[in-house]
Amino acid sequence: MKRNHTIMQFFEWHLPADGKHWAKLAQLAPQLKESGIDAVWIPPVTKAQTPEDTGYAVYDLYDLGEFDQKGRVSTKYGTKDELIAAIQTCREHGIEIYIDVVMNHKAGADETEKFKVVEVNPDNRTEVISEPFEIEGWTKFTFPGRKGKYSPFTWNFEHFNGTDFDQSRKRQGIFRILGENKDWNQNVVHEFGNYDYLMFANIDYNHPVVREEMIQWGEWLLDTTGCGGLRLDAIKHINHNFIREFAVAMKEKRGDSFYMVGEFWNPDLNNCRQFLDNVDYQIDLFDVSLHYKLQAASASGKNFDLRTIFEDTLVASHPMNAVTFVDNHDSQPSESLESWVQDWFKPSAYALILLRKDGYPVVFYGDYFGIGGENPLPGKKKALDPLLYARANKAYGEQQDYFDHPNTIGWVRLGDPELPGSGCAVLIANGAEGSKRMSVGDRRAGEIWTDLTGNRKEQIEIGEDGFAEFKVNGGSLSVWALADGE
Repeated sequence: MKRNHTIMQFFEWHLPADGKHWAKLAQLAPQLKESGIDAVWIPPVTKAQTPEDTGYAVYDLYDLGEFDQKGRVSTKYGTKDELIAAIQTCREHGIEIYIDVVMNHKAGADETEKFKVVEVNPDNRTEVISEPFEIEGWTKFTFPGRKGKYSPFTWNFEHFNGTDFDQSRKRQGIFRILGENKDWNQNVVHEFGNYDYLMFANIDYNHPVVREEMIQWGEWLLDTTGCGGLRLDAIKHINHNFIREFAVAMKEKRGDSFYMVGEFWNPDLNNCRQFLDNVDYQIDLFDVSLHYKLQAASASGKNFDLRTIFEDTLVASHPMNAVTFVDNHDSQPSESLESWVQDWFKPSAYALILLRKDGYPVVFYGDYFGIGGENPLPGKKKALDPLLYARANKAYGEQQDYFDHPNTIGWVRLGDPELPGSGCAVLIANGAEGSKRMSVGDRRAGEIWTDLTGNRKEQIEIGEDGFAEFKVNGGSLSVWALADGE
């Protein structure tokens, strides 16, 4: 039988910049596998503009922590050798690695260049607010520490279509680079008029040499690391035609089983559908709309109608292409897309992504192990482990929903005969204590079920007709199942 699969996002913003993260991943691989994790999404592995950078201000795509560039040899997370060793250790334990790749922009250029630009309105990038003029921009990337190893390609202003700083005037802005066939790409989302430009030196995917180089780099990354998949960063800002081209090339390189998911941060379901159409469903998307529903449910308490939790979500409309998540590095407190799901509702939110049949769920490192920084938050491993256990061992078979009350919803998974003891009954309440009479099948008659979360202490006997009255505490979650060994 096909077992459930679960991803862990193995980082948060405030990890220490001590170069020990890859070693920690290798050390924890057995524990992660035992807990039910069989894929790990790791942060960008490429050299960034500073040793402390999280990896999203990418400098050299071919430096995985091998060359003395930008302050040290290792990245924030470790050296290339430590990365490769961690990936190998994870694969030996049955865990695939999905690497976060940043292809929208480059940062930390080695030299400046002078070139013509126009300044555009930050709130409407299609509106030009200056005459053409010359700036001195940080757009020349020569990678002197690498000395052409792996790729002789160097970057200059012709390979970008926008930048954000004029060194000659010490002035910030959004500057569109002028030249033959230079413009914002039209195959992007049209927030702010055109959202091709996000930050730093914006890569120009209208340029054929750029497309060729980026695909060659992607193939090199796959060969070098042996990863099982990629997480594509900021794809709403990248030429959608290139995303399709890149995805096809990576699958031609490694086979159709090679996995890719994109960060298309847009809660509008129609935009997500259109993007999937544009890329021929070559990649999956994170279910941003569900994330915002979970956040709203946590903020509204009993005023949120739980029956509507999956309305207008990607997992409801495109279940085979939805990667579900509760929170991530961008939504955590004080970050760019802060939309944190409140603690009281977080276990219920995880039950909604881990214990249902649709979607490919992600557990966030910050939720599991905790968040560092100036305002640290403790991890919720103790609350999440029972849910991971239930996903790995119980949440199988036909799903029947009991979404018939605004403050108490439930569902059952009837189990798979090939996995003895599988099957579960889940209840979530955002108001007062609740109960629901649900059927888990008459073949379960006489079984004694317990709440795996430990929130309810009693035992429930399944009736001869397969029904039982399952209970849940107010503002809480219960996952009822046959105890092991019963």
